[in-house]
Amino acid sequence: MFSGKCTSQARLDGKIAIVTGSNTGIGKITAKEFYRIGAKVIVACRDVKKAEQAVSDIVADVKGDNVGQLVVEELDLASFASIKRCAKSILQKEKKIHLLVNNAGVMACPKGKTQDGFETQFGVNHLGHFLFTSLLLPRIRNSAPARIVNVSSMAHTRGAINFDDINHDVNYSAMAAYGQSKLANILFSKVLAEKLKGTGVNVYSLHPGIVRTELGRTIDQVYFPGLRFLSRFVLYPWIKSPEQGAQTTLYCSIDEKAGEETGLYYSDCKVKEPSTLAKDPELAKKLWEKSIEMVGLKDYDMFNSEDTLPEPLKDV
Repeated sequence: MFSGKCTSQARLDGKIAIVTGSNTGIGKITAKEFYRIGAKVIVACRDVKKAEQAVSDIVADVKGDNVGQLVVEELDLASFASIKRCAKSILQKEKKIHLLVNNAGVMACPKGKTQDGFETQFGVNHLGHFLFTSLLLPRIRNSAPARIVNVSSMAHTRGAINFDDINHDVNYSAMAAYGQSKLANILFSKVLAEKLKGTGVNVYSLHPGIVRTELGRTIDQVYFPGLRFLSRFVLYPWIKSPEQGAQTTLYCSIDEKAGEETGLYYSDCKVKEPSTLAKDPELAKKLWEKSIEMVGLKDYDMFNSEDTLPEPLKDV
């Protein structure tokens, strides 16, 4: 009843779109819709077998003429090495990238670290996508008009960026770490949009809603057995299907009105005010600089107009 709907009739014929975490949930629905309206969709996922099954499901479901293509690429956002391999593979195969949807994510994880030593949720949800986007950015710029869509969450309102304990080594709270990562998604989007003004590349962040997906699969391990079932029971009137949850992503990706906007935050296919921290330009700048340091891109100019293989990928 309360779910927004993307009503755009735009098509993506001849366009190249990347959707991370698109083997299930709203990512799969997003990839399916892009395929239906003509895009070549790169299904970038950690589990290649599940991604291939998702591709089979989509092809079986979508009938008709003028559909696009579906291509699987392995992408583990908990590994900088995997992110670099994936980015290099895409850049070697695709001359253009018109649409990047940073959809993949983890939530309410037990305390843990990525392969590069960062708190799992901050590492996957923010740093992984920050690195992936940065490496692809020169190609995206040279494909303008183009869009970058970052799937955040309303949980950002309960988040803060704790620079003194950014990996939550001292005091770990699964939901506080998740909130930090989702706030980071919005702050990243804000700075990136500002830096890309005038280039024809627009940037968006969004809250998809409370969606019936596998995102909360570890919540019982963090708190107590049965919490996931109980949460779904209590929140049932507000829980969206994956199809409903994908609507704001689709809106930011293809809608004509959204195409005239950049750097904004959306919910239910409408612009929405994020939290006060999410609008703090000094916090956004500080996080940007910290993120550059954490992913090891200090000597890399992602805004270089030269569309060659980025220096960080030459030895990959």
